[in-house]
Amino acid sequence: MDRVLYGEDHEAFREVVKAFVKRYVTTADRERWDEEGEVDRATMRAAGDSGLIGLSVPEEFGGAGMMQDYRYRAIVNEEIILAGAGSLAGAFGIQDDLAVPYIVHFGTDEQKAKWLPGMATGEVIGALAMTEPGAGSDLRGVSTTAKKVEGGYIVNGAKTFISSGKTADLIVTFVKTGEGNRPDAFSLILIENGMEGFEHGKKLHKMGFQGHDTAELSFSDVFVPDANLIGGAEGHGFVQLMKNLPLERLTIGVAAASAAQAGLEWTLEYVKTREAFGERIADFQNTRFRLADIATTVDVMWAYTDRAIALYGEGKLTPEEAAKLKFWTTEREWEVLDTCVQLHGGYGYITEYPIARAFLDARVHRIYGGTNEIMREIVGRQLAGRK
Repeated sequence: MDRVLYGEDHEAFREVVKAFVKRYVTTADRERWDEEGEVDRATMRAAGDSGLIGLSVPEEFGGAGMMQDYRYRAIVNEEIILAGAGSLAGAFGIQDDLAVPYIVHFGTDEQKAKWLPGMATGEVIGALAMTEPGAGSDLRGVSTTAKKVEGGYIVNGAKTFISSGKTADLIVTFVKTGEGNRPDAFSLILIENGMEGFEHGKKLHKMGFQGHDTAELSFSDVFVPDANLIGGAEGHGFVQLMKNLPLERLTIGVAAASAAQAGLEWTLEYVKTREAFGERIADFQNTRFRLADIATTVDVMWAYTDRAIALYGEGKLTPEEAAKLKFWTTEREWEVLDTCVQLHGGYGYITEYPIARAFLDARVHRIYGGTNEIMREIVGRQLAGRK
């Protein structure tokens, strides 16, 4: 089914992304990222030079100024994932959809001028630190504190499962600056690599996204100056997170649809060339039926996802609609990729093949950005008329 989301400018940009993929996303590159457990800085800088990151950074700070037109970001996601480089798509997503927007939307003029130019070029790598060892989807359960002192804050606590946590230069960190768990008890603060008492913990070993680092972070009496409090005022962190979470969940939905599309394309290529009992696997009725199922699923995924992208561009994507998109697309992604692995037979279980890596990568999509159980709770509460 034809998609009608993109215009001529978007398709021209797609060619730029494809050229980047051809040059920088080779099999050797993917293998290097997996071996090192992270995307190298040279690749991030190359992405900045090519205009693939920093898309939402205002032009005055060196970016493309495309905050509301998410279609450009979606194209980057699509093409990188179709190239079998989910880890690279993840690194770009953390930069552009999790770290940068908090500074663009809520940062002071000084914070924007200091950090956004480097984030647009890939010289400064950002991350978002919310999850803690004892608090995941329940953001009000975080215990990392920022106590006010003269000239700034003293931060103590720990974060875990932080994507880009090992390589990040700048961490947008969710902290408690007040008592209790009311929304105004929380703030966002920028913690910089190299601050005394801040340590990047061990790199966590995951089943998927081997080439994108995930780490623990610890803060022991870290002094953070007042200038690093996002927005320059306490008590707005919870609201700021709530405002940006639809974008994060939109990103996951686009990644899920892209991975399902990639899985379908890889599987079609495989079953048309692989033979069994003297016939192509594609010629068996069971294969054709399964392909028909997943091809239809992928079309519906794109129709739903494209509508969400359009709503975001219009400023109309609600938290509930983003939650629906996130849990529905990631559930379908898992079903599609599971079928694709089955149609690959034994080769689908070998990580040398992109379908195996995509299958492993997909598992976390139902967890991060808020578990799918929490997504259903968000939608269910709205339907039941509960706040």
